[in-house]
Amino acid sequence: MADQDSRPLAGRIALVTGATRGIGRATALALAGAGAHVIATARTQGGLEELDDEIRALSGAPATLVPLDLIDGDGIDQLGLAIHQRHGRLDVLVHAGAMLGGLWPVSHLDPQQWDRVVSVNLTSSYRLIRSMEPLLRQSEAGRALFLTTGAVPRPRAFWGAYAATKAGMVTLVRCWADEIEHTKIRAILVDPGAMRTKMRAEAFPGEDPETLPGPAEIGPMMVELALSEPGLPSEPVLFSAWKASRAAT
Repeated sequence: MADQDSRPLAGRIALVTGATRGIGRATALALAGAGAHVIATARTQGGLEELDDEIRALSGAPATLVPLDLIDGDGIDQLGLAIHQRHGRLDVLVHAGAMLGGLWPVSHLDPQQWDRVVSVNLTSSYRLIRSMEPLLRQSEAGRALFLTTGAVPRPRAFWGAYAATKAGMVTLVRCWADEIEHTKIRAILVDPGAMRTKMRAEAFPGEDPETLPGPAEIGPMMVELALSEPGLPSEPVLFSAWKASRAAT
């Protein structure tokens, strides 16, 4: 392990949602490896404890574990208050928590399932922005990363709930980015593309997962974005383009 003071995110406070699986887990590990203190949220205590074991082994320091369902808006507010009381600021927010909600014709969507997908994919983004913006403003360089998807610009049959809620999230983040243009906060949309995750397997059960990049590959990009200069890209940052640019150098 590198000396903590030499790591690029040493001393930074990072909140990661959906931290026990896929891209959220990979991001939490990458941020911790870069020196950040990770506040990890997910629904399962067991998954969080397994993540903490890995973070301790990687960085020599524990994470802060917060069992939280993203539909719990009051819980998000309480988390914001707890971060304020303990740290006084937030340097990095990564909103990786999301749900597919199944693939159904729009007319066949179950109302309760629809409401949950909206809560997890869209409303939670609003609640996180509402609760965490004051903390990000206290950072010297607050960075907020939100995961989007290729299903937003290319909607297709049966993806109505996921695509619509992610499109709403993208619009919400872009509006917020315009509002905070003259602050030290940068809001960033990230499109990871096809990755070897549980959600991808749910959407494409016949696909060979070994043909896809593993979530760990996106970790260095997320660290780089957490360190990025101010300004919002006009389009989401594409992992494939970032990877290609690194391969060319």
